[in-house]
Amino acid sequence: MPRFCALFIAALLLASPAAADTAVQCEILENGEPASGTMLVLSGDKEVAEGTCGKPLSLPEGSYTAVLRLDGAIDGPEQRVPLVVGKAAPKPIKVDFATGTLEVKVTSESKAAAGMAIIRRDGKQIGTLGSGVPAHLSAGTYDIEVRHRASSKTLSAVVIAKGDKKSLEVSFP
Repeated sequence: MPRFCALFIAALLLASPAAADTAVQCEILENGEPASGTMLVLSGDKEVAEGTCGKPLSLPEGSYTAVLRLDGAIDGPEQRVPLVVGKAAPKPIKVDFATGTLEVKVTSESKAAAGMAIIRRDGKQIGTLGSGVPAHLSAGTYDIEVRHRASSKTLSAVVIAKGDKKSLEVSFP
């Protein structure tokens, strides 16, 4: 009898329809234009799934938080969006990141020179740039410490607006 019960329960489990996963899509935009990025899906604090935007990600029914991240920006911007997966396929998740481009050029004696820019936002270092190297970063206000040899200069409250292509030149003796 116990063997019959075990077989009967196993047959019931195999015959019952399992809840099918649902494909979830995400789309990343940068200043309104298609861009690349990733989506991390959280259930509370637990990571449930991760994938590249533009490719479907299968998830079981439930309520989640989708964390969408933009590739290529030095500050690693992300946006969190509630996500509910049910019987009907959820609408694709679409987020737009406002970014600009920053380039810091270091000169010494009116000639291009080697240097480094340390980018800070709200007192925290978010990245570094070599002299003459442009980089994408989120729109916002930054403090930039520029170093050349043993000297440094700080540029405070540098505003990068959506779509900006800001080039700063810092001269050292």
